[in-house]
Amino acid sequence: MKTYAGIPEENASLESSKVMLVTVPYDGTSTWGKGADKGPELFLNASENMELYDIETQTEPYLEGVYLAGEVSENSTPEAMTEAVYQKTKELLNNNGKLFTLFGGEHSVSIGSIRAVGEKFENLTVLQLDAHTDLRPEFHGSTSNHACAVFEANQKHNLVQVGIRSMDIEEAQYLPEGRVFFAHEIANNENWVNDVLEKVSGNVYITIDLDAFDPSIAPSTGTPEPGGLQWYPTLELLRKVFEKCNVVAFDIVELMDSPMAKPSAFLAAKLYYKMLAYYHLYNNN
Repeated sequence: MKTYAGIPEENASLESSKVMLVTVPYDGTSTWGKGADKGPELFLNASENMELYDIETQTEPYLEGVYLAGEVSENSTPEAMTEAVYQKTKELLNNNGKLFTLFGGEHSVSIGSIRAVGEKFENLTVLQLDAHTDLRPEFHGSTSNHACAVFEANQKHNLVQVGIRSMDIEEAQYLPEGRVFFAHEIANNENWVNDVLEKVSGNVYITIDLDAFDPSIAPSTGTPEPGGLQWYPTLELLRKVFEKCNVVAFDIVELMDSPMAKPSAFLAAKLYYKMLAYYHLYNNN
């Protein structure tokens, strides 16, 4: 039996786990760097080579259990993929009290999972860490394109965007007013983490496009943009969000296969595990 990070089977069953992990190896609409469909495999391989003791929190998050809940392999059309992710997420959310997590794939995979989580949890804040706004209503003839990843979330929920440094002019009209933290502003604002926290409350879905990080630490992603987030300030934000709010789900997307994939894959693995550590630290009930 294959388990997340090679953890013992007794920590990997649905019954014994507090966390569910779905993978979506989809890369159907990306427009530049291809290879995000290999992201989940790279992430899982890197996770198996990671130390499972978290120094910062002095915990071993895997002991709370991580259940590999399967792969969504539907890739006939972007819309069919979105529906399949939606249905899978909806099904798993019936396991009350468990944290839903997803690893993509390109960012379009988040559309279906956010939709399902938003139906279950009221007053949802979607916290997006990303280089790009992803606010197009449709792109290349599809509303399930990676460039549309949070358009629906912005219509239905409280969207907060962090790390943005690339967008099309047509997206300006859709920016969530007062809830966009551009990278160039973050660079000159020592208080940016607390400023973000003021906009995030209640039930929270965190969606992290790895291109939110600076390419110096996460080069292997579809559209790397200069001037991105750094590791420790990002962890500070995430830890405070888990402390303040009820994080009900999160996803990590856009890890791309390339000759330089290993550093980015390991960053993704550590990032996922850190978020589990923070979740259990503040939800130990």
